[in-house]
Amino acid sequence: MIRKKAQLRRPGRSGGPRDTNRRERIKSLTDAALRLFLERGIDTVTIDDITQATGVAKGTFYRYFEDKGALVDALMAPARSEVISGLEACQRALQRARDVEAMFAAYRALGAVLAGFMLTHPGVVRLYLQENRGPSGAARLKVVELSNQIARLAVRITEKAHTHGLLRPIQPAVSALAVVGAVERLLLAVLREEPVGNPLEIPDALTTIVLDGLRRPRK
Repeated sequence: MIRKKAQLRRPGRSGGPRDTNRRERIKSLTDAALRLFLERGIDTVTIDDITQATGVAKGTFYRYFEDKGALVDALMAPARSEVISGLEACQRALQRARDVEAMFAAYRALGAVLAGFMLTHPGVVRLYLQENRGPSGAARLKVVELSNQIARLAVRITEKAHTHGLLRPIQPAVSALAVVGAVERLLLAVLREEPVGNPLEIPDALTTIVLDGLRRPRK
């Protein structure tokens, strides 16, 4: 194990031949794994399947990943970085919001982040939607952890909007998780090419629907 971890820590000079080769091998392994995971599910795909699809020896896999769970973790890394950052930015914006217009802007900015991520990482989004409600086994653990983190942040965001009396007095967890479910279904509809219109127009439409339904009526 010590030798294996030492190998994972030796990427070579940044931009050098060794670093370039490492990046290419990692991309080849993650691309093959993502395709297999989407076809068959994370649980049924083995490391042998991934290395055979990539055309490399099994030992090569272990030069870059400790196990299948580490590879799934690498696939989810962009989502943890971009989506979580977008949720946290929305939370900060709602903390400052004092009117519906500011609240709309915060949710719209979050919608733009989600739409942009979906367009640049469609395979990762599809894998997340496919696996996030399954058992939190070893290989799927990071997907489930990300799902739980998104749910917690969604509730906190709704609590911030409630703080200023901008939303109806509905339990934040109820409204937040309902919205998360709606967003996930819309993302799946776009990825399946269902007739939902221009994906870039969905964030504004969803924000309008949510805020019209949840915001407190003016007296």
